[in-house]
Parts: sequence; C-alpha cells; structure tokens
Amino acid sequence: MNRRNFILGGAGVATATALTACNHDWLTLLKAEYPNVLMLIVDDLNDWVGPLGGHPNTKTPNIDKLAKHGTVFTNAHAPAPLCGPSRASIMTGLAPSTTGIYGHVKDNDIKSANEKAAQSTFISEYFKQHGYYTAAVGKIFHQQVANNSFDLYGGRVKGFGPYPEKRMKWHDKRTNTDWGAFPEKDEQMPDFESAHWLAEQLNTQHNKPFFMAGGFLRPHVPWYVPQKWFDMHPIADIKLPPYFKDDLNDVPNIAKAITELPMMPTTEWAIENGEWKNMVQAYLASVSFVDSCIGIVLDALEASQYANNTAVVLWGDHGYQIGEKSKFAKMALWERATRTPLIIMPPKNQRKGTDNRVTNKPVSLLDLYPTLIKMCGLPSNPQNQGNDVTPLITNPNSLWTHAAVTTYGPNNHAIKTERYRYIRYEDGSEELYDHSNDSNEWHNVANDEAYSEVKDRMRAHLPVENANWSPVSEYSGNPYFQKLTEQAKLNL
Repeated sequence: MNRRNFILGGAGVATATALTACNHDWLTLLKAEYPNVLMLIVDDLNDWVGPLGGHPNTKTPNIDKLAKHGTVFTNAHAPAPLCGPSRASIMTGLAPSTTGIYGHVKDNDIKSANEKAAQSTFISEYFKQHGYYTAAVGKIFHQQVANNSFDLYGGRVKGFGPYPEKRMKWHDKRTNTDWGAFPEKDEQMPDFESAHWLAEQLNTQHNKPFFMAGGFLRPHVPWYVPQKWFDMHPIADIKLPPYFKDDLNDVPNIAKAITELPMMPTTEWAIENGEWKNMVQAYLASVSFVDSCIGIVLDALEASQYANNTAVVLWGDHGYQIGEKSKFAKMALWERATRTPLIIMPPKNQRKGTDNRVTNKPVSLLDLYPTLIKMCGLPSNPQNQGNDVTPLITNPNSLWTHAAVTTYGPNNHAIKTERYRYIRYEDGSEELYDHSNDSNEWHNVANDEAYSEVKDRMRAHLPVENANWSPVSEYSGNPYFQKLTEQAKLNL
C-alpha cells in the first residue's frame, strides 16, 4: 500500500477518524505503514556531549548510546542563537529572516508575526493532518505549545525551577543564571517528570502512528541539579575551555553591540572570583542530569511495542558559551553559540546499516521539518525552507552544497560550511574564520585579501529576504535589540 496516496493534506485526520469507526483492519495497516517519531529537545545544549567531543569531562552515556544507532551531525547549527526565534523557525519550517521573528515570541503569536508566518503549518500540525496522533510535554515552543498544535499536552512548570530560597552565586534578577547543588532529589526536577510522562505515553496503546515531543529544560540556567550530578564531575578534574583574553579585539563594533548582556557574568569576573571551574562543573552536571532523563525515555521506548518502528531525533535549540568570547550566554553568531547536537536515529526496521554514522556536512535545525516528513513518507510541504538531510543519513559523505545559516536580528547572519564561518552584519562589517587552523575562532581574517574568493562564495548563501522585525517578537536583554523591539511596536 502506498502511504503517500493513502492520506493527503488536511483530509488526513478525517480519514483516520473514519477508519477508526469503520474498519479496524485498515487502522492496523495505517499504524504499521507509518513510522512513529519521538523528538527530544534539550534547552541550551551546546556540543558538550560525548558524540561531539566538545568537552573532555562530559558524561552522557544515553546520548552516546543513541548516537551509536543513528547519524550524528557534527556540524549542525540553530536558525537563531536564542530560544524563541530558533524554536519558532524549527516548528514553522521558516527562517527568522522570513517571519521577522528575531527575538522571543509568545507561542500563540507566532503565526501573527507576518503574512508568511500566518501561512505556515507547525510540524506537529502537519503530522496531525496526515493521520498522526500528536503528544508533547515540557518546553516545545518558547513557553509551552501553541494552542491546538498537539492532540495532547502534558504541560510545563513555569520558569526553570525549582529554585532555592536564596540565590547561590549570581544575584542579578534580570537573568536565571546561577549555579549550585539543588534540590535533593531528581524527582523534584520538572525534567524528571517530563521523562516519566513520555515513558507512560510509550507504554500506552495508540491506535494511530504518533509524533511525540519532549522538551527538557536543563542545561538552561539556573544550573541547579542534585548533588550527585556534581559529584560525577569532581572539581579537581575539571578542564576549562580554551580562552584568549584579546579574542574580541579584531571583531567589528556591531559584533560587540549585539552580544552585550550586562546582566550576565563575564569570563574575567569568573576568573577573578574563582568561579569558572564551578560554572563549568555546574553546566556539565546539568547536562549529565538531562542525559539521565533522556535515558528514561529511550529505555521506555526500547521496552515498548513501538521499539522497531520509531524514529528518534535529538536536538538542542542552540549552543551556549561557557567562558568563550568572555561570555556565559548564547545570543551570538560565533560557533559555540550556534552549534548544537543533532542526532537522528531511523526506526530499527529501516536502518539498513545506518548505525553509528557521522557527518560533518553543515546542516541547520531548519532542516528537521522536511527531513522528518520525508522519513515518514509524507508529501513534502512546499513552504519548508530547510533541506532534507536523509541523503546524509544514507551516505554521510554525500555531495552537499548547502551551508548552515544562523540569524540574529535583521541582516545579521552567520554562514557555516565544513571549513569556514562567515558573519555579515547589517552595517556591512564582516568576520571570517578558517576552522582548518582556527577552530576557536580567535583570528578574524575577513580583511585578509587571500580570503576574498572565500568570502564571495560564502556571501552566496546569505538569505535573499530580510523581513522587518515583527512587533510580536521582542528582546529586552540587550540595548541593540531593545531599540529594534521598540521601533517595531511604533511601526504597528
């Protein structure tokens, strides 16, 4: 039976309902024909996981195990280095430069951002329209989920708690940033509850194929997890990230302006106060904790009736700087802030030797939407702006002419290929880094005539469209973006 001809477009839900009422055998066939999808989203997760080797002290056994059975995209990047616009882009399949969503946005306001956003279909809605049961828990969009975007939503505790009565190390109320051992037990953490909610869903009889998503909060700040996760990373063993004090001396002024975050600690502060190792330890502890939550879900899947017919995809919504570029933050167009894990594991019954594969081709999380619907045999969505990466799952060394684009505000873009990172800002200033000899991005060679042809090639990947900042999108933590937010609202 050809699944493409079986359910098409918006008629999918109605067709599936009719099948339920009229013919159980057809429903069973539908369930067998379509693979399930389990999507695991990790907030603020940079490349400090085992498969990416971003830090020598990391301990992520469950993510490591997933990687052994799937394809690891070592050069995957977020559409934006900020939760709200990155997730809006991934869920709509549209770039920030298309929707004008450059800052944070309320979940139910995404489709009112501009005309093209209004025409979009969330990826979960697309699966629903094609006969899938959809369920989610935790942080999927920026806050929770948009209304009616999933059949079932398990909720999310507000904020990023639990929180102690008093802050431990960092006392600026404009940020959640803080670190230390708290609370006492995993059971007190929202991510633990989300993991068990997903496990229960996987232990439930579903009469349709499912698209299921779980959004985990850690390692988003505050870096609070129980003491046992800190104990996994003894402070005496902690290695600090590479650091160059004069790193920003050769970047344009606008690069400093868009990354100015007065509420966040700097690396100089961390060094002077003896806190850098403690902060690295706390981030690593938070990553190990969330890895354990992912393990709960993956173990439940393996023990379920869906083990052979479920694709698993794990991604972080962007990277995070833990002292690099003198930052403890995301919100930048440099490698540490844009690079994030992406692992795709096809269903067991479709793998055909695709286990333990690694590709360094540049991909974007914007590519998830077209890739997942292709893996499930659904018709393509012509609105999708990403690229289907299934050829790289089949052959990690396939010819790949695409670059990964990250956008942070109108006309500010980073272009990443296998070798280079090129950044162009709205005032025309540039940065260029050659990763063949400068993986830390310490030396901006944009003004070196030897790289003029490289810059020409990189510019070809810049977005043609640069939508105005949408008034439903806002960011107040940075003076540069605060001004753009206010201007957008005045132009309403």
